[in-house]
Amino acid sequence: MSDFPADRPAVAVLDVWCELQCPDCRTALDDLTALRARYGDRLDVRLRHFPLEKHRHSFAAAQAAEEAAEQGQGRPYVEAVLRRVEELDRGGEPFLVEVARELGLDAEEFDTALIDGRHILIVDADHAEGKAIGVTGTPTYVIGGERLDGGKSQEGLRERIEEIADRLLAGDGE
Repeated sequence: MSDFPADRPAVAVLDVWCELQCPDCRTALDDLTALRARYGDRLDVRLRHFPLEKHRHSFAAAQAAEEAAEQGQGRPYVEAVLRRVEELDRGGEPFLVEVARELGLDAEEFDTALIDGRHILIVDADHAEGKAIGVTGTPTYVIGGERLDGGKSQEGLRERIEEIADRLLAGDGE
């Protein structure tokens, strides 16, 4: 899921392999907010799904994020769910539908999407691509061909991402 329309070329791309039941991904939200504020339209932050088996609602949450994106509220939905990881742990799919309702999305369509699995292929493709490039946990960032693992600590990652983004935006190679 991208912040930009498909027909708009991005200047620099930051792929973020994430899962919505991950406390470390919630911690990463502040860094992503700061990066968006610093770079604005010059950085395309793309959420890539990497549901982990240890979190039983993560696969449904990834599908729900895709439904939110389809309804035009991808980023607000992802941020709302991540800020309430504990509620997702307890509430599962009904919680995912409730967050959609709170954001003014079509909750019935959300429920249907979770039942019919219309977004499974997107989630599976992201997961497979993540595995292929060595993603083992979340959050994991890829920018300018460099993979940065944030699952153990976010310490210093935003600064490293900024260094790479600055180099890319200056035209010093991708």
